[in-house]
Amino acid sequence: MTSTPRDFFELTKPRLSSLVLVSAAVGMVLAPTGPPDLATALLILLGTAAVVGGANACNAYYERDLDVQMERTRDRPLPAGRLQPAKALAFGATLGLGGAAVLWFVQPLASVLSVLAFVSYVWIYTPLKRRTPLCTLVGAVPGALPPVIGWTAVSGAMDPGAWVLFAWLFLWQPPHFFALAFLYEDDYRQAGMPMLPVVHGRGGLVERLMLLSTVLLLPLPMLLVPWSRAGSITLIAMPLLGLGFLLVVAREWLRGTTQETARASFTASIAYLGLAFLALLLDSAVAG
Repeated sequence: MTSTPRDFFELTKPRLSSLVLVSAAVGMVLAPTGPPDLATALLILLGTAAVVGGANACNAYYERDLDVQMERTRDRPLPAGRLQPAKALAFGATLGLGGAAVLWFVQPLASVLSVLAFVSYVWIYTPLKRRTPLCTLVGAVPGALPPVIGWTAVSGAMDPGAWVLFAWLFLWQPPHFFALAFLYEDDYRQAGMPMLPVVHGRGGLVERLMLLSTVLLLPLPMLLVPWSRAGSITLIAMPLLGLGFLLVVAREWLRGTTQETARASFTASIAYLGLAFLALLLDSAVAG
């Protein structure tokens, strides 16, 4: 079977990559120094997109034997046999290195952080998914780095606001990915992946961790106000969004996880992050 450009594009997991790019853009415009000029902004986003897409492609290469066992992933290019594994690995490595090189041209610190995200995602998080239910917490580290990459590409420093962004995105991930793991629990079990919801089941530890993460999320975005270009929109919108997200997750904790409550939590996590990003971007635009 002949591979097509679309197969290579699918390796980058474009839906996930687009969300990551938005988070990098948020970090870029929130930095106290202000957003960069258009050419620099495009270079930052291009470099970040290449690193993220390359990491996703390498992840797909290393997990091709697992993907073929799961209903939701078996039609991806590698498990479906539309792409040779060696080509996928070469594509992912080239993208990752190229993206890091572009970011180095803009700001070396941002490039170093992108390499850290790539390495921790591909060579730490990906193997751990086969071995320990703690993999989600480990994977939350590279998942929280893109807005920091955007921030440091502009400011050149790990300012307090960059750490707040990192902590915020880190804490958002457990309720998001645990809800996803509940939705595809049978798939993960069949593939032998010890995700926390698979190991500990429903109605206990996992729901408490989701609730704790969502509670801790509430104050974090407000800390961006003194340390970034966030302002009044953030102060108004973030508590409302955080409370709405918390109420959905609390409902799952109180009622016990079902497919319905897990889907509601997953949907709420996406809505929360998307609207929060919008509020932060609007705040930056108002700040000029």
